[in-house]
Amino acid sequence: SKLAALFEHRLYNIPVPEVTEKDKLFVVNPAEKFSLLSSGSDEWVSSSKAEALLPAGETAYDTYPAWLKFHIGINRYELYPRRDPLLPSLLRDLATQKIVSSVQKSGGTQLKLIMTFPNYGQALFKPMKQTRDQETPIDFFYFSDFERHNAEIAAFHLDRILDFRRIPPVSGRLVNITKEIRNITTDKKLAKTFFISPAGNVCFYGECSYYCSTEHALCGKPDQLEGSMAALLPDKTLAKRRSWRSPWRRSYHKSKKAEWELNPNYCTRVRETPPYNRGHRLLDLIDMTVLDFLMGNMDRHHYETFEKFGNDTFLLHLDNGRGFGTHSRDELSILAPLQQCCSIKKLTYLRLQLLATQPYRLSDVLREALATDPLAPVLAEPHLQALDRRLGKVLAVVGRCLA
Repeated sequence: SKLAALFEHRLYNIPVPEVTEKDKLFVVNPAEKFSLLSSGSDEWVSSSKAEALLPAGETAYDTYPAWLKFHIGINRYELYPRRDPLLPSLLRDLATQKIVSSVQKSGGTQLKLIMTFPNYGQALFKPMKQTRDQETPIDFFYFSDFERHNAEIAAFHLDRILDFRRIPPVSGRLVNITKEIRNITTDKKLAKTFFISPAGNVCFYGECSYYCSTEHALCGKPDQLEGSMAALLPDKTLAKRRSWRSPWRRSYHKSKKAEWELNPNYCTRVRETPPYNRGHRLLDLIDMTVLDFLMGNMDRHHYETFEKFGNDTFLLHLDNGRGFGTHSRDELSILAPLQQCCSIKKLTYLRLQLLATQPYRLSDVLREALATDPLAPVLAEPHLQALDRRLGKVLAVVGRCLA
C-alpha cells in the first residue's frame, strides 16, 4: 500500500504542538454520558438526567457516537488527528446510517440537503449533477459551474494526503429518493418539487438561486441517486466560526478583473494587512491555493476559522464541489498567491516533492484512498493523471521563486 507507506513517512510523523485545554474547541465533562431517549424525542440527555449505569468497563466517552467524538476532538491545530482511529467508523456512519430526516439547506446557489441520523448526527448531502467523465464546458464561467458530489469526496481525501486535514470527513452514498428524501421530508417547499419524469424516474429540484428548476431536476434510476455525505461541523451556536473574504477572490463578473489580476505587486499590500501581516495565516492561505490548483477549483471566495482560536489556527477548506471539473486544462491563475508572494511552508513543499516521486506518486495514493469509497471509482482516470501534471507545475513555480 503506497498510502500506508506515505503515512508512515517521517514527513507525516512530525508531532503537532501539545494540545492544552484552551486549545480544544470543546471542554467536556468526562462523566457526561450520551443517552438516546427511547421516547423518540429529538434530544440527547446528559448523565445528570439518565438513570442507567454504564456497562462495565465503559467510560462516558465510549457512549458517544462517532460524530460527537469528531466534534470533541477538534482543536486549534487540526480538524482531526493524523492517525484518527475514529475516521473509518465516521465514514461508515455517513454511508450507512439510517436517514430519519431530509430537509433542504437554506442559502447557497445550488440544492443541498441536511440529513439526520437516529444518533442525532447530521450530514450535508450534495446530489450527483454530472457523470464522472463530463468536463465543465469551456465557455462556462467558474461561477456558473455545477457543484459535483464526487469532487467533495475526492477533495476530502486529497486534503488528507497533503496532510492539511482541514476538510470535514466525506463519504459517497447511494440514496433512495422516495424512501430517504420524499417520504420523510418535513420541508414543504422541497416536497412540492417532486415529480415522475417521462422516463418513469423520481425527480426533484428544490429551491435555490441557480439550477433549481424542472430543466435541472435531479433524477434517480428509477429512485436511486448518488451523492456526497459530509459530516457537519458543530452548530455555530456552540462553536462560532468567522468567515474571511479571500484577498485573491475573483470578481464574479463576466468582464471585470479583480485587483490581484492587474497588479503583480499585489502581495506586498496583502502582507501589510491583518491578519496576513503576522503568524502563519498567509502561508495557510497558500496551502489552500495549492489544494485548489490541484483540483482546478476557481471558486474560493471565502474561507472560515473557528472564532475561539482567534487568528492563530488553521483555515477550514469547505465547499469543494467546483473542483475536478476539467482535467484537460490547468488554471494557473489559481496559483496567484504562491506566484505573487513567493512563499510556501517548508513542510508543505517537502511533502509536495515527496508526492512527485515514484513510490508515493500523488495519483496513485489518491486512487488508492478513493477505492475504499462506496461510490468508487470516484474520479475518472484523466483527473488523477492531471494531478501529477499540476503537481509538477506547483513545484516549478516554487523552483522559480527559489531561483
